[in-house]
Order: sequence, then structure tokens, then C-alpha cells
Amino acid sequence: MNIRTYMESDFDSIQQLNRDEGWSQLVERDALTREAWRQSNVTYVMESENGKIVAYLRGLTDTTVSLYVCELLVASTYRRRGLGEQLLQHVHTLYPDTRLEMLASQNSHTYYEKLRFRPFYGFRKTIHE
Repeated sequence: MNIRTYMESDFDSIQQLNRDEGWSQLVERDALTREAWRQSNVTYVMESENGKIVAYLRGLTDTTVSLYVCELLVASTYRRRGLGEQLLQHVHTLYPDTRLEMLASQNSHTYYEKLRFRPFYGFRKTIHE
């Protein structure tokens, strides 16, 4: 497996992973999702031996205090191999002084707890709410 920086030509593969996962909002808002990738300063993909993108991580960082992971996704057929953990370690190593923060779903919180992340309390609101 190879971790490398995202290139715009990877976007269709990322959207296919999102589609396969059922992350329909990212797929339906294709132009906005593409722009989010352009504007993010932490964007990495993981390729299999044959060059297929099997995982990705998109995030934002100020490089000194916070590193926020917006999305982390591993293709279902590649899970339970430590790939998500490798991506998280990779980006945290690039910004070792930051605290690594992310939101978790009801399905993913046990994964992050296993990696020794601790829960924290937060709020969310969109402009339309």
C-alpha cells in the first residue's frame, strides 16, 4: 500500500468510494465536494499495489495546534487491515504538535476508541438551521 498526496485526477475514485459507502450528500453535492478537496490542506489517498485508490483522508490544519479530519474512508473490502490507522498516523506525523480531532458516527466511534481517541463534546449547526 502506498500513501500519497491527493491529485485532482483522484476525485472520481474518491466519489466512487463515497458512493459505495452511502455517503450520498458528498456524492450529490459533487461540485462542492470537489471544491472542499481543493481548499483542504491535508489530502491523502492510499493506493493498493495495482494503483487503485482504496482509502482516503481529507482534513484541515493550522499546523501547530489542531489537525481536524473531515473524512476518513477505507473501502469495505480493505477494512480490518490497519489502513485507516496508517493514514491517521501518516498525517499526524506530518504535524506532530497538533491534536488530532474528528467527528465519529455511531458506527465508527468504537473504531476510534480502539485507537485510543477520547470522546469530546461539541456542537454543529449549518447556516440553514
